[in-house]
Amino acid sequence: MKKIFFSTLLSGMFLTAISQESVLPAQTQKGTMYVKNATIHVGNGTVINNGVIQITDGKIEKVGSDITVPADAKAIDAKGQHVYPGVILPVSNLGLVEISAVRATSDVRELGDMNPNVRSIVAYNTDSKVINTLRSQGVLLANIVPQGTFLAGSSSVVQLDAWNYQDAAYKTDAGMHLYMPSLMARPSFGGFGGGGGRFGPQQNSGTDPVKEGLNKIEELKTFFNEAKAYFAEGTHEQTNLKFEAVKGLFNRTQKFYVHGNTVRQMLIALDFVKQYNFDVVIVGGSDSWQIADLLKQHNVAVVLQQMHSLPTATDDDIDQPFKTAAALQKAGVVFSISDDDPQTRGKNILFNAGTAATYGLTKEEALQAITLNAARIMGVADKTGSIEAGKDANIVISEGDILDMRTSNVTAALIQGREIDLTDKHKLLNDRFNKKYDIKQTTTPAKPF
Repeated sequence: MKKIFFSTLLSGMFLTAISQESVLPAQTQKGTMYVKNATIHVGNGTVINNGVIQITDGKIEKVGSDITVPADAKAIDAKGQHVYPGVILPVSNLGLVEISAVRATSDVRELGDMNPNVRSIVAYNTDSKVINTLRSQGVLLANIVPQGTFLAGSSSVVQLDAWNYQDAAYKTDAGMHLYMPSLMARPSFGGFGGGGGRFGPQQNSGTDPVKEGLNKIEELKTFFNEAKAYFAEGTHEQTNLKFEAVKGLFNRTQKFYVHGNTVRQMLIALDFVKQYNFDVVIVGGSDSWQIADLLKQHNVAVVLQQMHSLPTATDDDIDQPFKTAAALQKAGVVFSISDDDPQTRGKNILFNAGTAATYGLTKEEALQAITLNAARIMGVADKTGSIEAGKDANIVISEGDILDMRTSNVTAALIQGREIDLTDKHKLLNDRFNKKYDIKQTTTPAKPF
């Protein structure tokens, strides 16, 4: 029986191994190559028709419509296709959570409320099968964010073609994340006592969530005051890891991401700008349209988390989540768009932007929200976010409009000039069952070129 069991186990392991895709990181791009005959969406609002991109050693060297391509040069002919900057997912648990229902595949949070020394980058799994499904949609970079109940730790920006987290790191520990208390008392329904369940503490539970939330904020300010005094010392007998983790907030080399949706949460976030001169970014911000002028005044950026949802307040317009991006654009607030749906895992970021483009934004403004604006918010706009000379060649080529679910079909992508494989688990499953049931392909699957 032992021999039979061992043989069966080996067979199972072998079948599992060969059934998984083997997508390896691409080799470093060397020399000069071109993308020609393309409609180039630069990412800053500019569109170049019949344009050429000259790439040398992973960097964009030239962009324009008057660049001569040598006859013997390596070139991608993108005639009839659209070329975009690589899309950036500004808030994601990519590589930290594989299957949310399987606890062993989740490494996204630590116990306790105060964990500023937690670094998401060291837990980032470059072998996640989810990564490839995003790359084939045009998402080439992501901000990997830890979750928590209060001060959760630092996020890092990664590019999605790497052997390990060290290779993936694009900008490490670039943001510190605070999950704001709700600061809202929830009513008790039907006179029943007990806990608040999914709706949080109830009014008759013996706790005051507003008071508790404000107390936590005061504790956080005390922590920051102590950290400020710690840095003023110059030398220390003992190193305080939690204080050291927030040093970047005080010298503004690190963003302070405050997760919250309501106006009162965002007003408290503005206190951190006034009191500590932190570089604050609101994450969520579904009610940000109500205080857009105030956010602009204090140079606070916004990452809109989920566009395809109901409004926060019951008396808001039903389509308010769709219109918020346009309101921020009109007020001059720097904003980005994300996708925090646990089912789509970031794939719908492009179509969230497409929805915003039908509710007040232009197509190029919507594209900028998920490329150049996201890069600015994350502090990597000097390296990516647009197709401009001097930046990394993070480029997506699509047969149709990348913001349109009906026509978007990514045919090729480059990360730092490397020609990446667009195979993913979804495509392999599609091919498998097409063959099983002898279904004729209606579209040509994307392949590495």
